[in-house]
Amino acid sequence: MKDNPISTWLNRFIPAPAAMGPGERLRAAIGIFCGIGITALVSTLAVSGMANAPLLIAPMGASAILLFAVPASPLAQPWPVIGGHLVAALVGVTVAHLVGTPMLAAPLAVALSFGIMTVFRCVHPPSGAIALIAVLGGPKITEMGYGFALVPVLLNSVLLTASALIYNNLTGRSFPHVAHPPAQPILPALSLTPQDIDLVLTQYGEALDISREDLEGLYQSLVARAQAKAKNKSH
Repeated sequence: MKDNPISTWLNRFIPAPAAMGPGERLRAAIGIFCGIGITALVSTLAVSGMANAPLLIAPMGASAILLFAVPASPLAQPWPVIGGHLVAALVGVTVAHLVGTPMLAAPLAVALSFGIMTVFRCVHPPSGAIALIAVLGGPKITEMGYGFALVPVLLNSVLLTASALIYNNLTGRSFPHVAHPPAQPILPALSLTPQDIDLVLTQYGEALDISREDLEGLYQSLVARAQAKAKNKSH
């Protein structure tokens, strides 16, 4: 019986279950709690004399989930977090000063931020919200000018990343991420160069949230698993 095409299409809206056990979920949740808590506390102490400065901005919540729940993601590495937020803040403030229509400035700020982040290899999705805050944050944000990029954006970003650096490594997660050594196949897998993998990723036509090293490691491990299953069946 053929699948109903409408049901098949609708099912694509529901992702497959995340390969994350209860222990890893708890580890990530505790990390998020600690990261946001430390960032808020230290930021409060650091800017206690700046009455108009926001102490903790909302995009840090999204960054925290990436940093602690998926620390292997290329989008969650230290430079994308710090660089992405800083770029978005600077672009957002600039666009807000140059474009007087908020409904034009808002999408322009986000789009330009993304474009510049790709150039500097610091794409970080929550940074899009930083650009929007710079444009739509109201008089207090506008009065801060480029100071907004330093406090709270850069301050929050550095504190949250530092928290992730300490916590992830203490709990057995490499951060900045280093690809796990793959299981070795019984027979050598096909020889692939970094250029081969980059070419395949480019030809795929969509950006994938996985590094070249992790992709190669997963491939090697899958080949090893397939060979081990075939060997067991033959005995």
